[in-house]
Amino acid sequence: MDPQTRCKHYHSNQDIIAIRLGCCNVYYSCYECHEELADHPASPVPKEHFHQQHIFCGLCHSILTVHEYLNSNNNCPNCNALFNPNCKLHYHLYFE
Repeated sequence: MDPQTRCKHYHSNQDIIAIRLGCCNVYYSCYECHEELADHPASPVPKEHFHQQHIFCGLCHSILTVHEYLNSNNNCPNCNALFNPNCKLHYHLYFE
């Protein structure tokens, strides 16, 4: 992972978030990084935890709740950095 949370799987200028999945307390750049590095299977963040901080902005290092992230319109609410809109294709892996 680079200083702005990009990884070997996703490394565009907009790939600047890391996610703490429902199964652990570690932030990973993507589900593939979790598969390679964690010693357990990934589980999505349960809906009842969407009010908790699970998203890390790699640009300003703010930590967002799942609700804040999902309602952000692909922009960090703190620094206005653009998040990759294609991440929504993987939401089913990250969020219940």
